[in-house]
Amino acid sequence: MITSIRKKFISQKVIPICSMILGILFIIAIFAPWLAPNDPTAVNLVYKLQPPSWDFPLGTDHLGRCNFSRLLYGARISLGFAMLIFISSLVIGLIVGTFSGYKGGWVDHVLMRFCDGVMAFPSLILILGLVGIFGPGLSQVILALMLVQWVYYARMFRGMVLSLKEQNFIAAAKISGSSQWKIIKRHIIPNVLPPLVVMGTLEMGWAIMDISAMSFLGLGVQPPTPEWGAMIHEGKSYIRTNPALMIYPGLMIMFVIVAFNLLGEALSERYGVKRDFKKE
Repeated sequence: MITSIRKKFISQKVIPICSMILGILFIIAIFAPWLAPNDPTAVNLVYKLQPPSWDFPLGTDHLGRCNFSRLLYGARISLGFAMLIFISSLVIGLIVGTFSGYKGGWVDHVLMRFCDGVMAFPSLILILGLVGIFGPGLSQVILALMLVQWVYYARMFRGMVLSLKEQNFIAAAKISGSSQWKIIKRHIIPNVLPPLVVMGTLEMGWAIMDISAMSFLGLGVQPPTPEWGAMIHEGKSYIRTNPALMIYPGLMIMFVIVAFNLLGEALSERYGVKRDFKKE
């Protein structure tokens, strides 16, 4: 009874509410140039640290830039590039994991030992190391995140393929003379795709947090480009006199990550999809 009520609440409340909130945020990110009241990078020291007003809905920062406009443009980077990182890592992980699990043998052994080696280290440490090699910048951070995150997807897909290829319908496809590529395309991949919706909502939160963390450390987005983590970094010098400079972007990061995680957990509960890996 309790389980039934919980699933009904998730289906009727959590999933549609979180989906609507995230949909609105994506729309805001897309139409930020038309919604922003001011140029997010325009410096005007005359308006330095102004309180909220009609011209500046959330006030201005230490360089006289509109906080509200910078938050809107920051959504484009945080959401847009998080989506890019997720899709790129997912495609690589899907290809490697499916090939490794279906092929087996020494190919599977070599690929999975490499993945185990990467997963033996905290992901943030590896990302910091790669960014240190590549140099600071948004492109370098995106590349580092993709190089680290695909192994988690590869491990998960490999486990799913190992269980699928033992099923009777795969054996029937082999007996009927279907090629390996045809079996993978028609029978393996369609059966590993459903968990992608759950994974996407959960991992988008991780990607946004990683991008913001790198920018906060000065290794990601470089000034004057508006990004939530970079805005927190710039506002930390004014934490006592004007804490709103850190509070606004911090709340946006928290709000988006909580929405993604609630949606992901709700979808996982509804469809019975479990996470097969854990990031540190």
